[in-house]
Amino acid sequence: MPFDIERLTRRRGPVTVVDGLTFRARPGRVTGFLGPNGAGKSTTLRTALGLERPTAGSALFGGVPYAGLRHPLRTVGALLEARSAHPGRSGRAHLRCIARTHRIPDSRVDDVLDLVGLTDAAGKRTGTYSLGMGQRLGIAAALLGDPAVLLLDEPVNGLDPEGIVWLRGLLRRRAADGRTVLVSSHLMGEAALTVDDVVVIGRGRLLAHGTVDEIVRTYAAPGGTLEDAFIRLTATAAAAGASAGAGAGR
Repeated sequence: MPFDIERLTRRRGPVTVVDGLTFRARPGRVTGFLGPNGAGKSTTLRTALGLERPTAGSALFGGVPYAGLRHPLRTVGALLEARSAHPGRSGRAHLRCIARTHRIPDSRVDDVLDLVGLTDAAGKRTGTYSLGMGQRLGIAAALLGDPAVLLLDEPVNGLDPEGIVWLRGLLRRRAADGRTVLVSSHLMGEAALTVDDVVVIGRGRLLAHGTVDEIVRTYAAPGGTLEDAFIRLTATAAAAGASAGAGAGR
């Protein structure tokens, strides 16, 4: 199932956070949604999931907006806020609450706890979890419905090196199973090891979209890296924005 952003715009008062953004994340691929902090990545994902209302445009899952999905958690799994669980609940209780509201059997809770490596900590209160454990719990929640589309916002935050390698393998396996995986990040080194396709945004606008090889070949110097291409793209966008701001002030 593809995930399509089509001419998406999101304004907050006079500020345009996402500006006419269009791209597709395809099944069987890990798509890196890349941009500097404040580029509009999280707002794009929040709008796609119906947590913010688009000013214009749309976000579609297999041609259907999130609000129109019959079984949302079985179609789209998302991690936006790692610390969303009640601190007084255990990890298992948190997942069971989500599962029951979506008619997912309790057995699936134990499956995803094992998948993310939290079986031994499942009975502990989430308020005692480290940041990395909180990230794993959030990923477990995203996987509960075994969704066709997985959207993760900065999922490596708080993970130790072993956890980052684990997550990389998880994402690759989901894509190999034909799922659509989109991961937002500002860490180019890790993205280069994980993703197939790249969407780069800056100041809410699309800067580039293609495979990793295409982006590096087009925007980096010979022998360069994804990080080199990213720096060149975002620096150019920032300079253009500064120039436009200066012109508006004249």
